[in-house]
Amino acid sequence: MGKRKPEIILENVHIESVAAEGKAIAHIDGAVLFVEMAVPGDIVNVRLTKKKKNYMEGVIASIVTPSEHRLEPFCSHFGVCGGCKWQQLPYEMQLAAKQQQVWDQLVRIGHLQIPEISPIIPSDDVTYYRNKLEFTFSSRRWIFSDEDPEGLSPGERCGLGFHVGRFFDKVLDIRHCWLQPEPSNRIRLFIKEFAIAHKMDFYNIRENTGFLRSIFIRNNSAGNVMLTVVFAYYDAEAIATLLDAVSAEFSEITSLYYVVNSKLNDSIGDQECILYKGEDAIWETMEGLRFKIGPKSFYQTNSRQAYKLYSVARELAALTGNEVVYDLYTGTGTIAQFVSAKATKVIGIEYVKEAIDDACVNAEANGITNCSFFAGDMKDVLTSDFIAGHGRPDVMIIDPPRAGMHPDVVKVILEAAPEKIVYVSCNPASQARDLALLADKYCITAVQPVDMFPQTMHVENVCALVRK
Repeated sequence: MGKRKPEIILENVHIESVAAEGKAIAHIDGAVLFVEMAVPGDIVNVRLTKKKKNYMEGVIASIVTPSEHRLEPFCSHFGVCGGCKWQQLPYEMQLAAKQQQVWDQLVRIGHLQIPEISPIIPSDDVTYYRNKLEFTFSSRRWIFSDEDPEGLSPGERCGLGFHVGRFFDKVLDIRHCWLQPEPSNRIRLFIKEFAIAHKMDFYNIRENTGFLRSIFIRNNSAGNVMLTVVFAYYDAEAIATLLDAVSAEFSEITSLYYVVNSKLNDSIGDQECILYKGEDAIWETMEGLRFKIGPKSFYQTNSRQAYKLYSVARELAALTGNEVVYDLYTGTGTIAQFVSAKATKVIGIEYVKEAIDDACVNAEANGITNCSFFAGDMKDVLTSDFIAGHGRPDVMIIDPPRAGMHPDVVKVILEAAPEKIVYVSCNPASQARDLALLADKYCITAVQPVDMFPQTMHVENVCALVRK
């Protein structure tokens, strides 16, 4: 075996500012140094993890002098868990960094012509703001350096929590998560302890063995909970034993599902969700509208901020009541129905059929008759023939996944030539790429960032475009 490269420690590094991806920036001899979990104003010793010609990456080996801005992280899992990487940053600095991230992606990197970016809209809640979390079972949880693996019982080696960053087969056992309100933590801990006590096998991700794979916990503003438990194989008695116990313990669970997923990957999008007990959905309300959320439905995971986000989209659409609106990547039809009162007709398109089914139920429940919904791959559904059949859109509202739009979809949008486009994005980088493809025909008239995910580097951004 070759010798390990000696560690390189850079001493007394002054952290200057916050960068994308949750890192901070310093400069060493003209080269940029990205440092994880550092705060502007920190003086730190940095252990290099990567060295390239024009930049370096590293992690904090020790803090020489902490920044006056540095906060004590509130979560005991900070630093190992892959989420909430900005707990050490004051919220005002988080917002400023996200605002800068939008400018960097659209202007500095994307070279787009934009108006002045509106100040980012903050989140009212900076903890316990999520309405959905997924936790993974593991028979071989993340072991800390002060633990003796040989001294742990099989039950003590089990974990139910989040994947550790950069390790697909390592799961951090979560004691308390600050992202979702109760009873989320109590449900997770009860299931873990019950499963260990009843000798139910936790999944081994590397060997693809075991019984319990994952759980999804969803909640609404009224306090109702939907729980979905994913098993690796069907065992009627064991499934009933666990689900009956959870149901008896938590009256808040009004919708209880299970999934049998024997595939090698964790996705349940192509799996049947079986209703075991309770209602088939939970419902969220927004401005008098009700939205049905099933186990596979997409709904913005920060409900209170979703209202602000959709309000921005509606405001930038500036509808007069006479427009045909296309809502692409409509999910359960939330934006479509949110703007429907000010449109002649709204067409919603979404890949997930179950979400479209929910969208149709939502429209009926809300007494909305001018919305039509269609399921399928966007580039296959949104064709010239489709537009000819349903009417040319005056306004398009687009809310794609992180990867952005397929080039064929962009092509059809250009052919449809709506007068106005409102582009809602959870990834300013892919948004900038897509906007560049539209730049010959459209100019950007407004840019409005919205913070949906406090304590993280993620930012939502809404752009308004008008046809030249």
